[in-house]
Amino acid sequence: MSELAALLIAYLLGTLPTGYLLTRFIAGVDLRSIGSGGTGATNAQRALGTRWGIIVLVVDLLKGVAAILLARWLGVAELWVSLAGVAVVAGHCWPVWLRFRGGKGVATGAGAAFALSPWMLLLIPIMVIPIATSRYVSLGSVVAALSTPVLFAVLAWVGAVSWETVVFGLAAGAIIIYRHRSNIDRLRAGTERKLGRTPAEAH
Repeated sequence: MSELAALLIAYLLGTLPTGYLLTRFIAGVDLRSIGSGGTGATNAQRALGTRWGIIVLVVDLLKGVAAILLARWLGVAELWVSLAGVAVVAGHCWPVWLRFRGGKGVATGAGAAFALSPWMLLLIPIMVIPIATSRYVSLGSVVAALSTPVLFAVLAWVGAVSWETVVFGLAAGAIIIYRHRSNIDRLRAGTERKLGRTPAEAH
């Protein structure tokens, strides 16, 4: 029962639509009708400005952290802790309260990864460098998602984390890449919008 509780709690944490609620409360608009239609930090920044975008980013990160910490508090095995990380990402991407129309899972997935191992902070430069050099936020997100299972595997190989964390890396990374499929199509076609010129797709 603790295992199922960990997954359910994690999913419900993920479904907390921070960006959607803030834009409804502050601006009186549905965030899903703005920009990319996503409920994450980038689209919230577009609707409310940088300060509120940062707040949404931090809360979405903390959702991922909380899911892992609560799973560990429940005393479940490491595999179930990793699956709780997958569940919180799924909840963010497909929240039941918003008819399964959520964000892209990047910030929430990052929070879960950081909670699984502080070494996963290495994902920050892995994500930032492609964004800084190409100005494509989506490219940095996809590179980070692809790198997550690889980095967890390396850490498991040297004994820094359990091999079960690779399950999180593979599943969460796959979800994030799936949610970026339209961005990937535009990157391949050369039509993806660049950061700083025209707003990129929300995360």
